[in-house]
Amino acid sequence: APFNFGLAILLNQKMLTLGEKLQTAPPLLPMLIEGQSFIDAQDELSVTDFMRKYGMPERINEEVFIAMAKALDFIDPDKLSMTVVLTAMNRFLNEDNGLQMAFLDGNQPDRVCAPMVEHIEARGGKVVMNAPVQEIVTEEDGSVKHLLLRSGEKIVADEYVSAMPVDIVKRMIPMAWQTMPYFRQFDELEGIPVINLHMWFDRKLKAVDHLCFSRSPLLSVYADMSVTCKEYYDPDKSMLELVFAPCSPLAGGNTNWISKSDEEIIDATMGELARLFPTEIAADDKWPSTKNQGPQGQARLRKYAVVKVPRSVYAAIPGRNKYRPSQRTPIPNLTMAGDWTSQKYLGSMEGAVFGGKLAAEVVAKKAKGMDLPPIKDIQPEIVESAKTYQPMKPLGVKGDGAIAFGGGATLSKKSESLLREVDPVQFA
Repeated sequence: APFNFGLAILLNQKMLTLGEKLQTAPPLLPMLIEGQSFIDAQDELSVTDFMRKYGMPERINEEVFIAMAKALDFIDPDKLSMTVVLTAMNRFLNEDNGLQMAFLDGNQPDRVCAPMVEHIEARGGKVVMNAPVQEIVTEEDGSVKHLLLRSGEKIVADEYVSAMPVDIVKRMIPMAWQTMPYFRQFDELEGIPVINLHMWFDRKLKAVDHLCFSRSPLLSVYADMSVTCKEYYDPDKSMLELVFAPCSPLAGGNTNWISKSDEEIIDATMGELARLFPTEIAADDKWPSTKNQGPQGQARLRKYAVVKVPRSVYAAIPGRNKYRPSQRTPIPNLTMAGDWTSQKYLGSMEGAVFGGKLAAEVVAKKAKGMDLPPIKDIQPEIVESAKTYQPMKPLGVKGDGAIAFGGGATLSKKSESLLREVDPVQFA
């Protein structure tokens, strides 16, 4: 990867000139020489701040960083921490498989979740579904006594591991923990909205067998699943999956798309696809944004699904890394997992796996009586604010379904009404 990556950069003359490449390289050298310490130190700077501080050409933002930022965190480069971009680039340059990408050959429940369940159950474990936690009940010393489920059942264990998204964890923190600085730092992290789109066309679009990165103001990454995924293979018709981002002002967008109707979102997307596939997308009266398409465009949308995720990965805006908590907590029988916990990757599948691995190491060391990793230092302002915090009854999680617990779903009227109640900022 390092050699191929470097060669590709040198040979590609369409995006940056040789002079611009030479102007871009020096600011990145400390990343290679100093490593992670330099990368972490850039967290207070946005991508555009870093560019201007080190005199990088403005065109690299348009040609590279816009697409990269939107792919990494569904956010524009003027909002994204430079640490995120440097972490990715460091992987590209230092790991021989750092540039490899792959698709599942089918849907996630069958190809990822089912094998994991089989692995757990084959070793005597049990996976319980549709059993939401109502409350984390604590002992007088603050340790976890049991989990109270909505059904009234109590789950008692030697060790408890939370893998909940940060926005859900914040709704569940017991009163006994609310003045602890470890838990107060969670207030500095919040999930960012994103929308996933599934679009079926009546004919084949020109496509590549890969994930495509977009500099579109509305689209992040997309792929033709009829080409890249075995389960969706179709030689005659395309099925695109796209990430619609940024979709909120927090991420740098001008519009709060979570509050828009599915039809408005698809119309905006069709307009962007008309730009990406100018000779293929048809002018369709159903989608006004395609009205200027020429007669050569023939591809029409057959059906679609809009999956909204109001609180996805944490927003990696500048200055957030220092608030990501260690997997070890001040509660003796609680360990924290999740992509938002402290580890070298951002909120991502890789970050979720690595955060889970670090959490498992904490649990294993507890079981063996080994020395535990230290709890990550808490910022002084968090320690001070925790002293005056007034505990309140945890809000808990209302409703059912994926969105209630930090996932994504197609919004029904019922789930939209619930979202307006529990997270009104999404409709501001």
